[in-house]
Amino acid sequence: MQKIVIHTELAPQAIGTYSQAIKVDQTVYLSGQIPLIPETMLLVEGGISEQIEQVLKNLSSVTEAAGGSLSDIVKLNIYLTDMDDFPVVNEKMAAYFSQPYPARAAIGVASLPKDSRVEMDAVMVLSND
Repeated sequence: MQKIVIHTELAPQAIGTYSQAIKVDQTVYLSGQIPLIPETMLLVEGGISEQIEQVLKNLSSVTEAAGGSLSDIVKLNIYLTDMDDFPVVNEKMAAYFSQPYPARAAIGVASLPKDSRVEMDAVMVLSND
């Protein structure tokens, strides 16, 4: 098994001992993204809508660096500090994903890094083309 590290300057740099993503064969495991702006490493300003949008942009950048796109995500995990924000997740997902939507889980958590309100990680499978 060969593990390939995926890295892009278009997504926030790792703030710990992890990689943005790891590719094994045609499967890419994407680390959790919070709503950091890559250029400043600061949380995006605004509310939950802006935070979700930034997280999806960050995930998109990592998928592209791995040779795919958001449409290649097969599993998406969403962590929210307030489950009342879940309708906004659905609204933003409809703008970034099309059917068939990825399998997903939404998990309520007490806190997230940098006081973020949302974090997402994913598993992506690339085609053999």
